[in-house]
Amino acid sequence: MTIPATTSVAIVGAGPAGLTAAIALADAGIDFVLLDRQAEGANTSRAAVVHARTLEVLDGFGIAAELRDLGIEVPRFVVQDGTTRLATVDFGGLPTAFPYTLMVGQETTEAVLLARLRKAGGDVHRPYRVTAVHDDGTGVTVEYADAAGTSGALRADYVIGADGMHSVVREQAGIGFTGATYPESFVLADVRMTWLDPRDEVSLNLSPEGVTVVAPLPDENGERYRVVATVAEAPEHPELADVQAILDARRPGAVVREVLWGSRFRVHHRVAEHYRAGRILLAGDAAHVHSPAGGQGMNTGIQDAAALGALLVRVLGGAPEALLNDYEKSRRPVALDVVAFTDRMTRVATLRPRPARLVRNAVLRTVTRLPAVRRALAYRLSELANR
Repeated sequence: MTIPATTSVAIVGAGPAGLTAAIALADAGIDFVLLDRQAEGANTSRAAVVHARTLEVLDGFGIAAELRDLGIEVPRFVVQDGTTRLATVDFGGLPTAFPYTLMVGQETTEAVLLARLRKAGGDVHRPYRVTAVHDDGTGVTVEYADAAGTSGALRADYVIGADGMHSVVREQAGIGFTGATYPESFVLADVRMTWLDPRDEVSLNLSPEGVTVVAPLPDENGERYRVVATVAEAPEHPELADVQAILDARRPGAVVREVLWGSRFRVHHRVAEHYRAGRILLAGDAAHVHSPAGGQGMNTGIQDAAALGALLVRVLGGAPEALLNDYEKSRRPVALDVVAFTDRMTRVATLRPRPARLVRNAVLRTVTRLPAVRRALAYRLSELANR
């Protein structure tokens, strides 16, 4: 597929955010070029949580029902310390057509988005690595190289940087990425196992050894789960014995039968200082990264992209360019709020001293007995406040 010399919008990065932005443009008949450095899309589950607000956004593109059918609906989020249940957050009473968390692998989410994009007449150019981005005030030149190293250039009216935490677009635009990195490393693994809790719950398990999140994933036999755990020094490729040892220490009783996929990662909490520099705009992980607590990263990015795509459609249709300033005004506060919320969750969940843990547990049990608190937590986790 040949890359044209000019386009209205160049999108760099074909993850969930980039695909969403492309769909919004394609549906409006706006020409775009979507570039990605990978030879193929996601083939592992990675981001596996789709919240209610994101499902509402995807429903606007007509794909929420399809995604729901491919996932597993989970209406409850529970917090435990060992065998003691501290809190239960129920999404069932939320004012939405999607009163649950949908557990579905990122590879499935991306496949559904890509199919929808192709239905609208668009596609992804792969593999193309963006090497430079120049905004001269009248347009943006995007320089790239293909897999063989052959270089080329594309001229666009606007550029969307949806190219992840290490965004070349953000760096080329000179936009700072303020924040820090958590000291702990994280194990992430998809496993087949016998778990202790019902498959309609996501559990956040607290322990002196660290925090462990266990969530069900779609599976005919009901044995597939996502495990995310803080570890002082996580193995690069977690094996069955590694995951079993983590669960034995923190929530004894689980039996791991197979590790389907696993990795080690560090977690950052950062937000771009600006979402716009002239004709260059940021979305998704290029604009914000944060703790996986609450599973809100991909969700916030998809919502970014849908909002940005709609604004670009209006501007390219003749509305004042100053309208694009509304993107940062509306979406950056959301990212700052998510980063602050997930940071608090992570720090509270990873407390080690016994006195602090006892106080934390007592407070959690007390405050979450209040229906208003439980509802507020459900509203925050579902991101319905972002409407």
